[in-house]
Amino acid sequence: MIVTCTTLLACSAERAWEEVQTPALLEHIARPLIRFRFPDGVPPRWDAGHHQATMALFGVIPLGRQRIGIEFPAPPAGCYQVRDNGQGRIAHTWDHLITIEPLGATQCRYTDRVEVRAGILTPAVALFAALFYRHRQWRWRQLVANGFRYAGG
Repeated sequence: MIVTCTTLLACSAERAWEEVQTPALLEHIARPLIRFRFPDGVPPRWDAGHHQATMALFGVIPLGRQRIGIEFPAPPAGCYQVRDNGQGRIAHTWDHLITIEPLGATQCRYTDRVEVRAGILTPAVALFAALFYRHRQWRWRQLVANGFRYAGG
């Protein structure tokens, strides 16, 4: 199943791109729904390759390990993209593509597109993904409005 969510951010595409390349952003915008822990340490920036994380719903209900598979595909002209071709215990496929499209000097369109495969749980996991990405985008808009201050996560 494919889930797509889009929002407008009141910042430049370049600034959104700089932020999206950091695990700190992921941790901030996922809270409090999902907490990530990186057993090998949190990298300062995402690099292409695989990263292991454990996830917990609301920080307390274990969801198991997740492989985060970072790729930087060739984006459409003028846009930025990063892909997490991940997988975990529940979602055997979690193929997440982020696209950031400039809409001028101080605004951009941010899109989360995720393909989810979780066997018979796919409809439930896709529903969770839709709620999760709406939450993340709401947290994104708050972060931009607060001048990218990560405090109070």
